[in-house]
Amino acid sequence: MATGPPVIIVGAGPSGLATSACLARRGVASVVLERDDCVASLWRKRAYDRLHLHLPKQISALPHAPHGAAAPEYLPRDDFVRYLDAYADRFAVQALLRRSVRAAHFVEHPAGGDEHGHWEVEALNLGTGKEEKHAARFLVVAAGEFDEKAIPAVPGLDTFPGKAIHSSEYRSAKGLEGKAVLVVGCGNSGMEIALDLAESGAAASVVVRGEAHLLTRRIMSLSTSLFAYLPLWAIDNLALFMCYLAFRGDTAKHGVPRPALGPFARKLQKNAYPVIDVGTYARSKPARSGERIEGNMVEFADGKRHPFDVIVFATGYRSGVNKWLRGEPGGGLIGEDGMAKGRSPKGENGLYRAGLARRGIYGSGTDAEDIAEDISRQLQSGSGVGGSS
Repeated sequence: MATGPPVIIVGAGPSGLATSACLARRGVASVVLERDDCVASLWRKRAYDRLHLHLPKQISALPHAPHGAAAPEYLPRDDFVRYLDAYADRFAVQALLRRSVRAAHFVEHPAGGDEHGHWEVEALNLGTGKEEKHAARFLVVAAGEFDEKAIPAVPGLDTFPGKAIHSSEYRSAKGLEGKAVLVVGCGNSGMEIALDLAESGAAASVVVRGEAHLLTRRIMSLSTSLFAYLPLWAIDNLALFMCYLAFRGDTAKHGVPRPALGPFARKLQKNAYPVIDVGTYARSKPARSGERIEGNMVEFADGKRHPFDVIVFATGYRSGVNKWLRGEPGGGLIGEDGMAKGRSPKGENGLYRAGLARRGIYGSGTDAEDIAEDISRQLQSGSGVGGSS
């Protein structure tokens, strides 16, 4: 069994990198187990070319490393990848790459043995094909909410003769000029992919599978700047009024109904992000969900049928944490869907989760600081001494 630092972190995305960095600043060593062959693999390998962060750089930085004055207000994907690479180097993140975690469980201390018990993590080294076992006093789950792509079961999809891909496989509209492309899902990825297609000469349509708040970047930025001055209901009402003007009326008339809750109340209560429209609304054709496929024809909820050459499923991801976190002895830290349960990143027996709460990059940073502070305090007081086994 491999022994090492007192903290094991699973996942080398922004949450895992931030946690390792915050621990290092407090003099606590950690090791990061990452399934892919690089850090930040979501941004590097599964993001489309034109992707930009949807929030300003001031709230899109990890702890202790603000973006420079020369950085654009909304960072492009490649700039953010370079930032994450530099972050990992700056804080000397010890990442063991190509380690696919298969199981993690807490081992109670035997009578007269380790006072605190420890975590054992089983991982497959994808480079050598050998099983590895790692042990540490603390375990941080930072595998992310974008672990496995989610594609809905659509009747007749197996009869579709064209190309059907998940948004994680989409890079650009190259080769799709003049083709009819259906984008399923109107979240931020779906809307921006649809715009990329439309601007490149494809005929793009978007399936709206539920309700969504469309905001422009300007409305989002102005609204968030008012949180220190106005109550939430007032900000929601102001944002909706500005949206009415910006989108020339109710978006429902073009197939995008808004939820009853305002955009920021909904984010707070249901952890559902508003969609930042960067021009898609005016360039694509929304259609309601309820689709069924027969050959190259797609039937929508209103009964209309249209032919398509390509389908892009921008239907999000799911967490795979519960496939390897055995028994979940964290006191309700992680729910049945593999996402955060409750607001605290701290569970029981030295288990933590960084991210998984749908709070984006900013949430990754605040979780990392809280986790590092708690682990550091335990080690200094002696209540967490036990390190690796």
